[in-house]
Parts: sequence; structure tokens; C-alpha cells
Amino acid sequence: MAPSGSGSVRRRCRRVLYWIPVVFISLLLGWSYYAYAIQLCIVSMENISEQVVCLMAYHLLFAMFVWSYWKTIFTLPMNPSKEFHLSYSEKELLEREPRGEAHQEVLRRAAKDLPIYTRTMSGAIRYCDRCQLIKPDRCHHCSVCDKCILKMDHHCPWVNNCVGFSNYKFFLLFLAYSLLYCLFIAATDLQYFIRFWTNGLPDTQAKFHIMFLFFAAAMFSVSLSSLFGYHCWLVSKNKSTLEAFRSPVFRHGTDKNGFSLGFSKNMRQVFGDEKKYWLLPIFSSLGDGCSFPTCLVNQDPEQPSTPAGMNSATKIPENHQFPAKPLRESQSHLLTDSQCWTESNTNPGKGKAGMSNPALTMENET
Repeated sequence: MAPSGSGSVRRRCRRVLYWIPVVFISLLLGWSYYAYAIQLCIVSMENISEQVVCLMAYHLLFAMFVWSYWKTIFTLPMNPSKEFHLSYSEKELLEREPRGEAHQEVLRRAAKDLPIYTRTMSGAIRYCDRCQLIKPDRCHHCSVCDKCILKMDHHCPWVNNCVGFSNYKFFLLFLAYSLLYCLFIAATDLQYFIRFWTNGLPDTQAKFHIMFLFFAAAMFSVSLSSLFGYHCWLVSKNKSTLEAFRSPVFRHGTDKNGFSLGFSKNMRQVFGDEKKYWLLPIFSSLGDGCSFPTCLVNQDPEQPSTPAGMNSATKIPENHQFPAKPLRESQSHLLTDSQCWTESNTNPGKGKAGMSNPALTMENET
């Protein structure tokens, strides 16, 4: 009983420690509100119209920042639906069968009616031993949450949550509004920061708040701009952070742009069809997170004209639909344009595991 009790205490301690980054951001945000709204706008600004304009714009950005941050933190990640879980009899078969072809045959029979088109690096069905389920495309197991997360991007310590299908839009808006928040503070605080160094401000408490507020806003603006720019690039290519470091593997081989449908459709997959919801932290992403349209012959300039792993002399049959299994109804309308699809039965070549990054949580696929 003692080891079990100590393990439970350790898990609780870890859960508490995971909230430290969120508490830090919250305290920093609370201080920035006091420093800007009270010390800068009310105490230091002498022009009434400037006070009103700055306070109105500031509170708008502050509200959107807090709203999107809250939604990113407290939106539960989506897990695979029941159809991806193995039945009791299938689990018994897996336990009896050794690892190998017989093991894979059980998984192939279980996955024959599922919309699954990606494989492991060795070409096997992607299966999670801990959750005992067949992984949907773009689904990964998070070692921190100890769950399989649909369209997992990464586990973010600053929100103490997995960023995936259910909250990726909220995460993007959180980055966007936090960047605008910092840029706005730095821009409106700059003239008072300069007056601080030229002794144009009286020696009061507000003087030091103005100085540190500008430094903090400028520093976070630099880091947030690079992070936000990187995720904008990921959205434009329809990639997750995990897929950027390790390309998805299809039956024909590795394809780094296998899920890209073009800039417009890639944007709509994350933000939805109705533009009035794009800037609001309201869920509007398309699909169910379990199936995704995949264009293997793409007009993406970064993608080679011939899919990786296929012989350049191989002819791609026109009007050949891929995937063979139906997509979810909520995703199929993204494929209204005429596109080429192909499915190769060749054995996928073994690719590199990708770059390692300690900030990301990846699963080891077998």
C-alpha cells in the first residue's frame, strides 16, 4: 500500500507544479493591468482624450487576451471516439498474439472500416498500448496527460494543457491577442519611457512601473512574434508542430504535405467557414478530429511533383479516389474542387525520426 500511496502523492505534487507557469502568467497579467491602466493612463497621462482612447483600446485587447487564454486552458482535449477502441475479444487476441505479423493482422481487421490512412515508420497500424486503441490520423499519445489527443500539436506548459483539435484555434488567438496586447503597451508606453530616461517624469512610483512595463512588453513581443509567425506558417501548410518535426507516413511513404489542401482550405479547417467567428475564441473548426482529407498530389511548391517513396516513372491514375474509405461528412465538403488522389501499395521507406525537441511531447510509435 505504501508505494501506491507515495505514487499518488507524487502525481498530486506534479499536478500542482504544472500550474506554476499559468499562475506566473496570471500574476504578470494582473501587474501589467495595474501598471498600465492605473500608473500610466490615470496617474501619468495628462491629456484626457488620450486617456480615454488608450483605456478603451487597452481593455478591448485585455478582454480578448484573457478570454482566449482561458479557453485554451480549460477546453478539454478531445480523445478518440469509441469506434477506435478495441473490443474485449480483440484485446484478448492481441494479448495472445506475439508482436509481429499476427499482431498486425488483428489490428488490420479491427481498422478495416475506420478512416485511417497514416502508418508508423515501419508501415504498421498505429496503435496505442496505454489507451488500447487504434490511433486516428494525426492523433498522438501525450505522456503528460497520459491520453491520446486528437490532432495533437504539442503539450504547452504555459496553459497546462494539450493543444490539439479542440483548442488549437483558441491557442492561435491567444498568441495573436497576447502579441497585440504587448505591442500596444510598448507603442503607447514608449514616449513615457523616453521621458523617464530624460528626467521628464517626476520621481514617483509610476516612473518605475512605466520602465519595467516597457521592457516586459518589448521582450514578450519579440518572443511572441516568432512563435505566432511559426504557427501561422503551420496553419498555412496544414501541419501540426509534431508533423513539422516528423512528417506523417502514408501507405506510399512519408509525405510532409499530405494533409495540405491549399491555403484557403487549410485556414478553413482551423477557423471554420463563417468568418464572423474567426477572431472570437468560439469553437468553429471543421470536422470531428478523427478523419481529415488528404491530398497526396498537391500543388504546394514545397512538395515534389512525385510523392515520396514512389518511382518517378510510376503513372498516377486519374480520377482514382484516395482514401478508399469515406471521410467524415463534416470534412468532405473541403474536397469539392477537382483534385488528384492516389494510393500506392508499395512498401513505405523508412524515414528519419525527425528532430528532437525537449519542449514537445511525442509518442514512440511501434
